[in-house]
Amino acid sequence: MSKDGTYRGGRRAKSGKKPQPLAEKIASGNKALILDASEFENIADLKAEDMPKPDDYLTAKQKDGKPLGADKIYKETWNWLKKRRCEKFVNPRLLEAYSQAFARYIQCEEAISIYGFLGKHPTTGGAIANPFVQISLSFQKQANLLWYEIFDIVKQNCTTDFVNTPQDDVMEQLLSSKRG
Repeated sequence: MSKDGTYRGGRRAKSGKKPQPLAEKIASGNKALILDASEFENIADLKAEDMPKPDDYLTAKQKDGKPLGADKIYKETWNWLKKRRCEKFVNPRLLEAYSQAFARYIQCEEAISIYGFLGKHPTTGGAIANPFVQISLSFQKQANLLWYEIFDIVKQNCTTDFVNTPQDDVMEQLLSSKRG
């Protein structure tokens, strides 16, 4: 640490060889540390738990009177995690944050479909870009960052291969809801 309190030098963050997913380690015959509850003494019985109830803000009614719908994303993602036996590794608050960000992204995309890409400037009356476009991108980026964090936890702890993700289902719903 230097005089001004900052760290300098050393290894850069996220540099070097990336860790291999647990399922790939097992498939290639490499040593893989798999935690098993039977290895520990004096530990509570770790049976599959029911999904923790999502907070009320995920189902809150929006200004248009519709519910946000983040609870559906939360449940789908929880079930996806449970199938891979990784639900206990992911903090429920992380799952809630992801669900809300993705629901807000969908909400912005619906607003773009309703109002279009252009808006009217409040004072000049000229055409401006719809602010929902920028907000949508922001929520999409936030949701993706949270998803990568969740997916990394699954990748490092899942012993089986996985193909489909809950994002595939939500994106399919988003695309199909525009047709109907």
